[in-house]
Amino acid sequence: MKMTLIILFLMTTLPVTAPREDVLYIAETEAINYYDPLIKAIVDVESKGNVYAFNFFEQAVGAFQIRPCRINHYNELTGSNYTTDDCFDYELSREIFIYFAKGKSYERAARDWNGKWSLTKNYWKRVKSRL
Repeated sequence: MKMTLIILFLMTTLPVTAPREDVLYIAETEAINYYDPLIKAIVDVESKGNVYAFNFFEQAVGAFQIRPCRINHYNELTGSNYTTDDCFDYELSREIFIYFAKGKSYERAARDWNGKWSLTKNYWKRVKSRL
């Protein structure tokens, strides 16, 4: 018994160190796409979020209002075979938007999405007001 007490007493004098301070703990989170805020703003401007929106004059469809020329361009670049009717699918339309937006600033992505750069200043103002 004396020996156990002596060992315990000696152990209390051993140096104890705190955990390292340079360790970073990250909780599990859901991935956030850089363009998510821009996507919400564009969808609001284009269709008020209506995935079934249809613009007869431009033949634009879905929440992102994708026109036939945009889907044809996407198909040429990616080897896909989508139609404008497929663009009523929000996730597909989102994928198409991100494909064309990748690597661009919010302004450049929004204005390029809307059309010819020189004619899209007011469109960008509307999108920017929703960010």
